Amino acid sequence: MAGRGRPPIPTHLKILRGNPGLRALRPEPEPAVPLAVPEAPAFHNHNAKEEWARIAKELYHLGCLTVVDLNTLAAYCQAYAHWRTAEEVLANMRHRDPLSAAIMLKTKNGNPIPNPILIAANKAASDMIRYASEFGLTPAARSRIAAAHVEVGKPKFAGLLAG
Repeated sequence: MAGRGRPPIPTHLKILRGNPGLRALRPEPEPAVPLAVPEAPAFHNHNAKEEWARIAKELYHLGCLTVVDLNTLAAYCQAYAHWRTAEEVLANMRHRDPLSAAIMLKTKNGNPIPNPILIAANKAASDMIRYASEFGLTPAARSRIAAAHVEVGKPKFAGLLAG
């Protein structure tokens, strides 16, 4: 099934961008904000918990973490842990295989195949970036927000023409 076009832009981002389409802004549900930075899920390993501590604290202070976001953040941290583990395994394999840098492996028959660990690392990195963009954790996601800041009280095109 084909996608339905661009995903909707949250109201708070439309406000930050100045609502360029001038469409009426509809109020959105406002999920509860945790009283403190939530603890990482118990099922996370050490790497995922480390990333949770680093990111959850920042998202909480930015006001970008609500109780309904916790599972998405958990998935991001889990993808990070999978990516990091796969990359650590690949680094160890590269030391033993300087010729192909562990990118390719040989089957029992001697045929070269892509290293499944590399495929897992790439998939985890892709998942991690997808989840990260939901929270504005990538440069592109941040630029869509940061580029929208306009000085309050100053006309949009002020300074365009030299006086």
